[in-house]
Amino acid sequence: MASFSLHDPVERFLDRIASAEPAPAGGSVAAVAVAMAAGLVAMAARLAHEWPKAGEVVERAEALRSRMATLALADEDAYAKVTEAMRLPPDSPSRAAELQVALSGAADVPLSVAEAGVEVAVLAALVAQEGNERLRGDALVAAELAEAGARGAAELVAINLAGREDPRVGRAKDLAAATQRDR
Repeated sequence: MASFSLHDPVERFLDRIASAEPAPAGGSVAAVAVAMAAGLVAMAARLAHEWPKAGEVVERAEALRSRMATLALADEDAYAKVTEAMRLPPDSPSRAAELQVALSGAADVPLSVAEAGVEVAVLAALVAQEGNERLRGDALVAAELAEAGARGAAELVAINLAGREDPRVGRAKDLAAATQRDR
């Protein structure tokens, strides 16, 4: 069960990240980064009053922001299962299998975060290009933040599935590559 809430003050979340506890960690942070990027996209699109696509961009950005908030908590829960499996005695006959199942499950959340991060980055680039010129900087920050969250989450997928032939690793690599846009 998640030990933090998205209703907690930012300082508490930062303290939890910096603590000696294994979670929240990279997956939750990547999800929160993508959620913040989606929030910036929504804000910049809302203030692009003359832009015909603004409403649909706001709607999609808000949906992604909400999903990332949920995944930030889900990542901590998924990693708790990895921690439980790692605490099994090394000579336990089920340890290796339970650890593999837990790691496989722990790859799903960051894969979803990476997918959303790429989508948020695309929306941010669109807002930067077509939205309110005064908010271009906010949209560019959103793009950078979303791309960083997507790349980090994609790396977590590869780490959690290391040594396995799993199509999610290829998908994660493709998503990380998709964040390499022209600057």
